[in-house]
Amino acid sequence: MVEITAALVKKLRDETGAGMMDCKKALVETDADHEAAVDWLRAKGLAAAAKKAGRVASEGLVGVSIDGAAGALVEVNAETDFVARNEEFQEFVKTTAGLGLESGGDLDALKAAAYPGTERTVEEQLTHLMATIGENMSLRRIQVIEVGQGVMASYVHNSLASGLGRIGVLTALESEADATTLEALGKQISMHVAAVKPLAVSRGGLDPAAVERERGILAQQARETGKPEEIIEKMVEGRMRKYFEEVCLLDQTFVIDGETKVEIVLEEASKESGAAISVSAFGLFVLGEGIEKKKENLAAEVAAAIGT
Repeated sequence: MVEITAALVKKLRDETGAGMMDCKKALVETDADHEAAVDWLRAKGLAAAAKKAGRVASEGLVGVSIDGAAGALVEVNAETDFVARNEEFQEFVKTTAGLGLESGGDLDALKAAAYPGTERTVEEQLTHLMATIGENMSLRRIQVIEVGQGVMASYVHNSLASGLGRIGVLTALESEADATTLEALGKQISMHVAAVKPLAVSRGGLDPAAVERERGILAQQARETGKPEEIIEKMVEGRMRKYFEEVCLLDQTFVIDGETKVEIVLEEASKESGAAISVSAFGLFVLGEGIEKKKENLAAEVAAAIGT
């Protein structure tokens, strides 16, 4: 048997654009015959899928899965919103979200997990899906949240199917209160998170460097007013309170009633249920967030198509 060297794998990858492991498998299957390996990859749809990898994938779906005290969020991207309505794609996102619960939030572990009903891994199944549907796709990120004693609640915005949509939220409510009460409250808080998009549960959960940077900017702005230092200090503290109200869940005004702080909502719910209720964590995935979308120039495309 011919030795499968790194150089052989690299040569095949450079020509086809397929993944390293796929190239190695192709060489093994074809006894290191380069041309046969290329054909093997093409037959499997892997080389064709690789050619799509340069195209921007900012559409797709966010998947949410809950099993008891644990919940998982996954984002799987595709090029067009049309693919999000494809049943095969939806099934992949739903299945991957379920598998995500077992990954501990490790994206690489999730990609390497066995995909049910096939002999492929999750990553290989996605490649297969790319070849089948004809669009670039990406398993972008995963987050797993657990609750000690209480309820894991969720909310999906712009839902296309159960647990699938453009925005996914998980909220961990720690409490010994009745589960039905917690589930109702948890869904409302999850809806709030989807609408307002806080950065942390409380002030202590914010990045200290980011807080200090904000404080420094506000102090500089205040000093430009020419007011005394003691006045400046009060101005900064007032503006920092406003900042915390914008980014911290507990400091925000609850969108459900538009007037009560979330912290007060939790306190009142605790009194009514007879047990302390707190938000220990939340997760928020907004589809395509942070992905730089390609700007289309329709006029240039038409000109290129007709050769002008």
